[in-house]
Amino acid sequence: MEVSDWDKSAATSAPGQFPLPYSDSAVSADAKATLPWGPEDQSKKEGVMNRKSAKSILVAFLLSVFPMMLQAQQEKRPQPGTKLTEEQLKEWVAPMRAGRKLTPKSWPNGAKVAVCLSWDMDNETFEIAAGNSAPVLLSQGEYGFTEGLPRIMALYDKYNIPGSFYIPAVTGVLYPEMIQEFKKRPRHEIGIHGWIHERLPDLDDQAEEERLLNKAIEFWTNALGKKPVGYRAPSWAFSRYTLDLIRKAGFQYDSSAMAMDEPYELLSNGRPTGMVELPVDWILDDYPYFISNGSLPSPELIFKVYKDEFDTAYKEGTMLFLTMHPMVSGHRSRIIYLDKLIAYMKSKPGVWFATGQQIADYVRQNVK
Repeated sequence: MEVSDWDKSAATSAPGQFPLPYSDSAVSADAKATLPWGPEDQSKKEGVMNRKSAKSILVAFLLSVFPMMLQAQQEKRPQPGTKLTEEQLKEWVAPMRAGRKLTPKSWPNGAKVAVCLSWDMDNETFEIAAGNSAPVLLSQGEYGFTEGLPRIMALYDKYNIPGSFYIPAVTGVLYPEMIQEFKKRPRHEIGIHGWIHERLPDLDDQAEEERLLNKAIEFWTNALGKKPVGYRAPSWAFSRYTLDLIRKAGFQYDSSAMAMDEPYELLSNGRPTGMVELPVDWILDDYPYFISNGSLPSPELIFKVYKDEFDTAYKEGTMLFLTMHPMVSGHRSRIIYLDKLIAYMKSKPGVWFATGQQIADYVRQNVK
């Protein structure tokens, strides 16, 4: 299906529904005469189907949300922030804040928008980190290598675009063949994503966090022959030590925070850090949609969100930075929509597809 077909089907169908197999105008008078129902009956039938579909979606939504609402009401959550003074409130948020915007006046070659289609290749690492060894559970992560990554590589080869892959070092340990695939395609970037997708706030140990960080850096430096310059915290979760540790390690940029839609500089306790932030957001991540709650009924709707985000970034002249997972969006029914999204973006003039490293380098050199 071409991009125009995607747009057409979206325009002729109600949100959350597939296009009807035919439109009334496309059926001849003779053909209508042979149908077991007339136009008015068909209209009534479609109305009933639409109401049933809407009811089904509403029921599914309520079933998914109600347990969380009930749990939230039953849990008594402490509220220590209510006791903080105004000065303490300022100190509370000061360790990492958004500084100046870094979007340049124009992107390379006069492009209107920068696009980075990034991937967190976690596979089964976070399950192993949590001590889970159930074979079937681990096989869900394995899918990211056996099926997801080959489809992603083929898609990026088709459009000749680069991507950024943030990969726990343990993924590289378990899948050495993956490293060879990246060496064949040097246009792609590999960034640090923890040693084993460890949860840094739960570690809450500066020495242990630094040990695991250095272990991951050492692994990828040896595997690639060069030191990665980009960092993305596992689960996008910083500890109170993370910012200082990644600055000490010499990273050029981070991609974990969410304070803007465009590149910006991180501040720490009111002072510029020199660290470029390429922000992310949960609405631009496939995992919450498909895995955490599955609240949207169709991949088409999710990629419509991405398309709308791209269209607005294009108008604003800023950036689209998607986060996906090979074990999630690498599935057949999902990657076909990524294909359509790339084709759509490619159809627009002035779109710069880049890695996180390329974007960070450019904004640093061309800040307003």
